[in-house]
Amino acid sequence: MTTKPHIALLGAGIFVRTQYIPRLSEIADVVVVKAIWSRSEESARAAVVLARKIFPDIECKWGDDGLVDISRDSSILGVAVVVAGQTQVDISLRMLKAGKHVLQEKPAASSINEAEAAISGYNSLFTNSPHRPIWAVAENYRFEPAFVEGKKLINDVGEMMSVQLIVEGSMNSSNPYFSSSWRRNFIGGFIVDMGVHFIAGLRMVVGCEVASVSAITSHVDMTLPPPDNICSLFQLENGCAGVFVMAVSSRSPKIFWRIVGSKGTLQIDRGSKDGKHGYSVSLYTADGHCQNSFHTFSGVTEELKAFIHDISQAPLKEGGNYEAEPRSSFVEGAQDVAVLEAMLESGMKQGAQVNVKKF
Repeated sequence: MTTKPHIALLGAGIFVRTQYIPRLSEIADVVVVKAIWSRSEESARAAVVLARKIFPDIECKWGDDGLVDISRDSSILGVAVVVAGQTQVDISLRMLKAGKHVLQEKPAASSINEAEAAISGYNSLFTNSPHRPIWAVAENYRFEPAFVEGKKLINDVGEMMSVQLIVEGSMNSSNPYFSSSWRRNFIGGFIVDMGVHFIAGLRMVVGCEVASVSAITSHVDMTLPPPDNICSLFQLENGCAGVFVMAVSSRSPKIFWRIVGSKGTLQIDRGSKDGKHGYSVSLYTADGHCQNSFHTFSGVTEELKAFIHDISQAPLKEGGNYEAEPRSSFVEGAQDVAVLEAMLESGMKQGAQVNVKKF
């Protein structure tokens, strides 16, 4: 019988309590959560109480000493880094240096500069190592079944003629993340923290990179950090133009991706069916037919399964580095940030065209 890999959760905030612990509990047949760490003892213990129902031997760690304990524990194969965006890269590199595989929450970095420095630091740590630990970014949209399906269908629309990505969000006082201090102090605020999801979905479905952008930003809702609205024209590397419109908080939330082509149109809408939340995928063909399917949210579970599979298989690889799931690569996450940073830069320059950094 194969031994289940042991992992640790670094962070004990809202997303750990509402997503990581429940989703890992569902796949407890393939993984063991050995420890949960937080900066404070109180938050670590609160999260451990939730996880202990499924992982009875889980350990509680906190503060600098707890982080050192986890980094030195040879039984812990990998860690999920789910902490404030400003400190994620530093903690990830610390764990990678200790030989741990890392699944780091999005955004991959707070800026292009931090992402470039992180990649350089990671490469320098393992220049002469035949086996470098995996550094994955937890961007669940690349694992959502709706976007996997959309990627399969995109060729059916023919030559792309236009792309629309419309996000009318619902970030208000009733949202548990509304008062998140690190998101409010993050460069780009909720536009970046939320926006990387939508850009990830866009890039995955269209199958090519965003080359340049021209954006106008504004700050309307003073209860939110600036900017809270962005309207951007963008051009893909294939020459097709598109628009990205995002309002962090709206009275009538709606999110959709729409790709119009010479042979048909593909649209992905966020919504619900039979009480379950997810995305509907609709392919409108030239003969007037519509192929429609609904996919419930499962991206977090799928990305966790992929990471656990990778860290289980990596030690078995001989003669070189293991090829981990490409959708989770740090570079993919960094590219999402690069698109949004270019849009924010353009907004500060009153809509001037900005080329997107390519990793």
